[in-house]
Amino acid sequence: MSFRGTTILAVKKDGKTAIAGDGQVTLGEAVMKGNARKVRRMYHDRIITGFAGATADAFTLFDLFEKKLNQFNGDLTRSAVEMAKEWRTDRTLRRLEAMMLVADLDKIYLISGTGDVIEPEYGAIAIGSGGNYAYAAAKAYLDGSDLTAGQIAQRSLQIASEICIYTNDKIIVEEV
Repeated sequence: MSFRGTTILAVKKDGKTAIAGDGQVTLGEAVMKGNARKVRRMYHDRIITGFAGATADAFTLFDLFEKKLNQFNGDLTRSAVEMAKEWRTDRTLRRLEAMMLVADLDKIYLISGTGDVIEPEYGAIAIGSGGNYAYAAAKAYLDGSDLTAGQIAQRSLQIASEICIYTNDKIIVEEV
C-alpha cells in the first residue's frame, strides 16, 4: 500500500530515535495545506508516531494507538501488535486508508491495516509517496556519517522533498 501526499521516516542511531514528516496535504493534484503536523509525541513524550494516508483515518488511528499505549502501560511492542490485530479484524477500522510508524528509544515499527507490524532490519524505515527516497538517503547517512538520528531524518526528508512532488520541505522532526 502506497500513499501519495506525504513522507514519514523513522531513524534509530546511537541510542536515539527520530521520526520526521513533511507537512504537505494534497487533494487530488492540488496542495491543500503545506504545514500539517503528521508526527506526534504520545505516552508521556516517550513514544513518537507518524502517519501517511487519509487525515481523518490517521486521527482515528492516533486515538486507537494512544488507547493501546495506555492499556499496556507504554509497552510499544504489545500496543503495536494489539492495534494491528484490531485494525485488521474490526469491520470499520479495516476500511481506514493509512499507515503508521511508531517508535521509542529501543524499537521502531511500521503498522498497517493488513496486520503488518514490521521492525526494520536496518536503522531506518519510511512510508508514503517519498518514502523510498527518504529511506535510501537515510541508509546512506547511517553508513558512516557522524550525524544524529534527528539530523539524518531531517536531511533525508529534505532530499525526498526535492524528488517527490507530493512531499514538501516543511519538515517536523521529533526525537526520543
